[in-house]
Amino acid sequence: MNKPVHSADTAGKDAGGGPLHQLEQFLAHLLFQHRKGVLILFSVLTVLFAWQASSLRPSASFEKMIPTRHPAIVNYLKHEGELRGLGNVVRVIVQSRNGDIFTREFQEVLRSATDEIFYIPGVDRAAMRSVWTPNVLWGEVTEEGFEAGPVIPQGYDGSMAALDQLRLNVYRSGEVGSLVANDFKSALILVPLLERNPDTGEALDYARFSKDLEEKVRRKYQNADIEIRIVGFAKVIGELIDGAVPILGFFGLTLLLTAGLLYYYSRCARSTATTIFCCLVAVVWQLGCVALMGYGLDPYSILVPFLTFAIGISHAVQNINATALAVANGAGRIEAAKASFRTLFVAGTVALLCDAVGFATLLIIDVGVIKELAIAASIGVAVIIFTKMFLLPVLMSYTGVSPAAVTHARNKCSSVSGIWRAVARCAEPKTAVAVVLVSAAVLAFGFIASRDLRIGDLDPGAPELRKDSRYNRDVDYLVTHYATSTDMLVVMTKTPAQGCRDYQVLAGMDLLAAELEKIPSVQRTQSVSDFAYRVLAGNNEGNLKWYAISRNKYALGSAFNKTPKEYIGSNCAMTPFIVYLNDHKAETLSEVMKAVRDFSRTNDSEQVRFVLAGGNAGIEAATNEVIKETERTMLLLVYGIVGLLLLLEFRSFKVMVCIIVPLYITSVLCEAIMARMGLGVKVATLPVIALGVGIGVDYGIYIYNRLQQYMEQGYEFSEAYARTLMTTGRAVAFTGLTLAVGVLTWIGSEIKFQADMGLLLTFMFLWNMVGALVLLPALARLILVRRPALAGVPA
Repeated sequence: MNKPVHSADTAGKDAGGGPLHQLEQFLAHLLFQHRKGVLILFSVLTVLFAWQASSLRPSASFEKMIPTRHPAIVNYLKHEGELRGLGNVVRVIVQSRNGDIFTREFQEVLRSATDEIFYIPGVDRAAMRSVWTPNVLWGEVTEEGFEAGPVIPQGYDGSMAALDQLRLNVYRSGEVGSLVANDFKSALILVPLLERNPDTGEALDYARFSKDLEEKVRRKYQNADIEIRIVGFAKVIGELIDGAVPILGFFGLTLLLTAGLLYYYSRCARSTATTIFCCLVAVVWQLGCVALMGYGLDPYSILVPFLTFAIGISHAVQNINATALAVANGAGRIEAAKASFRTLFVAGTVALLCDAVGFATLLIIDVGVIKELAIAASIGVAVIIFTKMFLLPVLMSYTGVSPAAVTHARNKCSSVSGIWRAVARCAEPKTAVAVVLVSAAVLAFGFIASRDLRIGDLDPGAPELRKDSRYNRDVDYLVTHYATSTDMLVVMTKTPAQGCRDYQVLAGMDLLAAELEKIPSVQRTQSVSDFAYRVLAGNNEGNLKWYAISRNKYALGSAFNKTPKEYIGSNCAMTPFIVYLNDHKAETLSEVMKAVRDFSRTNDSEQVRFVLAGGNAGIEAATNEVIKETERTMLLLVYGIVGLLLLLEFRSFKVMVCIIVPLYITSVLCEAIMARMGLGVKVATLPVIALGVGIGVDYGIYIYNRLQQYMEQGYEFSEAYARTLMTTGRAVAFTGLTLAVGVLTWIGSEIKFQADMGLLLTFMFLWNMVGALVLLPALARLILVRRPALAGVPA
């Protein structure tokens, strides 16, 4: 044995009679004295959880995607009934490929599609709008006064005369650019949705609704002459759910790759099969618990089962490694399994608790899908504590490891390849200094690059889907051929009852419109004041001198009688002020929200208040604000709580720093990569950073735990780390590479956010591995190792 020439901080390991050592001894005795009972218990629980998991179905909810406690969303939900058609809306576009909409054949398709959609469950039928619905009217001023009527002529029979009358009615309706395309080659069906069935109270089944649109509308009516295009939140969710099905194929591919690599690493089919089985049991338990809690699988948390499997593999590899080394040192199957349990129980449990805490910090973000993801991921880690810590050692005590695995373990410890010798030099003083300096430079680069990271969406359409996806092509068509944007922000104008008829209120809306239309990203605004202008001018033979808001309350009353009810609201106390935007990029939403707030502070009074926000853009703006406010808090909590657990485990602030710093550099670089890839921090991407920290801390804990053991045995620091690399270090490297290869397969997903997550997680798995193997020992060398005292000077 090499005698130590340097001393080091090795506090944190319990002495022989410490409480953790006593707990290890007690649990090991209990576990291996009742092995059959343990297996029976796990078998029964697995069957029960599998039965529960079989009831899981894909699910999604509009309300779960929004921060329901944000003041703007509270306002929106309070007035949701009065803002029908301005929130969760689907737009179905019926396009003529070879002509315009004024043909008998096209109108028959449009009428049939409107009727078909009307009866799909989840549609708010009273608020649905189409050329063929009776709530869409035309109006004009004649010598006799106002004339109005449904756009579809009375007695419409598809004749040329009827079509000519329809064309005239469309011109007079003011719906060109809204329900009818600017080039008259398509017409739109506006479909507001009900989040819950008013009769049964059941939540809208987005997967079923999306499927109904495909089967009853697109497949039924799309042909050589007609193209159907569908856009809206419900359709995005439907596309994500459809795209999530192939993820099962990626999971199967990952399973095969992991099994092959695990066998290559261990040279033991028995331990490979046992490890894969235990990790799959953890997945079953996680899914069963999620089902028991009443949750489903939404498109964002469907990746959690894979993460459960990945975390299980990363920990189970340590068991294979420890068991094979114990057998190589002469232990029997049961004693080897006991040795692996005792060696890994404390370090593994602390690592898993760090994972769980990292995921749990996502709960502070007040968005339903993120909270559910946090709960599902924390449950996954919790069940791994049982399957990896208790079930796997018991199974290994029966299966053992093959002679080939023992021989392979001995060879790995006795032979050191060139790459491992190079990594081992990171524990030498000069190399450690170089590694730390390079890491500092990398961190500085990451800081600079991450400054371009933005909150929210950075692209038009649905960034969760690929740019050339059918959905985004449909969005592009809508934006190109219609004057009315799909991105709407609604300002709620609140007044006393019947107060919206007041001149000062309408004048305030005019002032707000003038302020907002100065913003380049605002297309136009629309409110009750716009209708008042038109009606008052119409009442006076269209004379432009009367195109103004009158102070005469009787004149205004006449104007309000001819204003669509959806622009007046209930009791004329809340009227929507609609802002149409070019897109829903983060900068656009932030600029408009700021402008409205500034205007509100200056112009609000007892008579009128301008309150945010409704519409899909307003809801997304509120979501962005919640994420921006809580993102840094979440990261501080992740690192703070993980650091506290590391302090409790190793009882050394210096050790905590050595493990935390590589994780922090990974987080900064991940943000830099997101900025480079054009990914904003939003509901779909925010969890990745917390997940990366949670999984990455495992590597550091296992590396330092084994390094500490060798230093306590009296090995000099460099020698102790070289020995750590030959055992735990190889396992960490294998785990990082295996997990990276597994998630790299996601790049082939049709769902862009899944492909992006695969790329980000691949980076985080690999970089966390490199940080644990290279930077951690370098920091430990410089921070923990104390030089021998000079003669006559106390150490």
